[in-house]
Amino acid sequence: MLFTIESDQLIVQINSKGMELNSIRSKTSNLEYLWQGDPQYWTGQAPILFPIIGALKDGKTMFQGKEYALPKHGFIRNSELGKLVEQEKDRLVFQVTSSPETLALYPFQFVLEITFQLHGNCLEVKHDVKNTGEQDMYYSLGGHPAFVCPIHAEAKYDEYAIEFPEVEQDHTWLIQPNGLIGSEGDQILNKTNLIPLHEHIFDADALIFKHLKSRKASLVHQIHGPVVQVDFEDFDYLGIWAKPGAPFVCIEPWLGIADSVNASGNLEDKEGIRKLSPQKSEIKSYQIRVLGE
Repeated sequence: MLFTIESDQLIVQINSKGMELNSIRSKTSNLEYLWQGDPQYWTGQAPILFPIIGALKDGKTMFQGKEYALPKHGFIRNSELGKLVEQEKDRLVFQVTSSPETLALYPFQFVLEITFQLHGNCLEVKHDVKNTGEQDMYYSLGGHPAFVCPIHAEAKYDEYAIEFPEVEQDHTWLIQPNGLIGSEGDQILNKTNLIPLHEHIFDADALIFKHLKSRKASLVHQIHGPVVQVDFEDFDYLGIWAKPGAPFVCIEPWLGIADSVNASGNLEDKEGIRKLSPQKSEIKSYQIRVLGE
C-alpha cells in the first residue's frame, strides 16, 4: 500500500512494503526525483538496510556460539514487517517489532521506528532503534535511495557528478564477486570534491568510502547545477552505486559495512557494528534535499 505526505514543495510516497520510498516529486515542475524501479535494471528504489549492510561472509554470522543466516542488507527490505503507527499530512511513522520470525534470523529483541518528515524541499528519514531485550544488541543500519540520472531532458549520464563540500582524499574499497569487502582499494578521490559519473564507473560494484570529511553529497549537472543533496551527519560510511549502464545513482548513508574477506564471522567483531545497551535507544537521521527543477 502507498501512503502520501506533502509539503508546500514536494509530494512524497512511501510503500508500506519494506517502508520504502516510492516517489519524490516536485509540486511546481512535477519532476520525479526518485528512481522508479525499472526491472530492466533494478527493482529497488530506496530500501532500508537493517540489521546488517551488505553481505555476510558465507551468508552467516555467529553470536554466543549460535549461527544465524541473514540475507544481504538484512530482512526489512521487501518485507511486510513494517506497520503504520502515525500519519499526518507531512509525516508518517512506521514501526517494526521483533517477533519469532525475526528472532530466527537475528537474536535480539528490538523496536525500529522509521519516520518520514517533510520540511519544504527537505525529506528527513529518521531511524529510532530501541533495544527492548536484556542483553547488548549489535546492529547496522543504512539507507539506499536511488535518484533519477539523467534527470534533465536530453542530458547524458556523463554530464553529472557526485559533489562533496570538502576537498577529499579517500579511496573506495573494492568489492569481491561474493559481495565481501576486499583488502585493496582504488584512489577515487585525490584532492578533489567531485566524482564524475560515467557508464563504467560501477563496473566493479559500489564505491565505498570510510574516511570522508564531508557529511553531505550532491548529485550535480555540469550546466544545470545541483539536483539533490543527501545530508548524512549521523552516518559513518557512504556508498555510491548503480547498476552499470542504468539511468540512476544511489547515494547511501551507512552505519556499518559488509563483511571483509578476513572477517571472523562473529557479530560482535564485525566492522562498523554498533552496540546498544538493554532498554536504550539510538536515533539516526539523514535528509534528502531537492535542489533543482
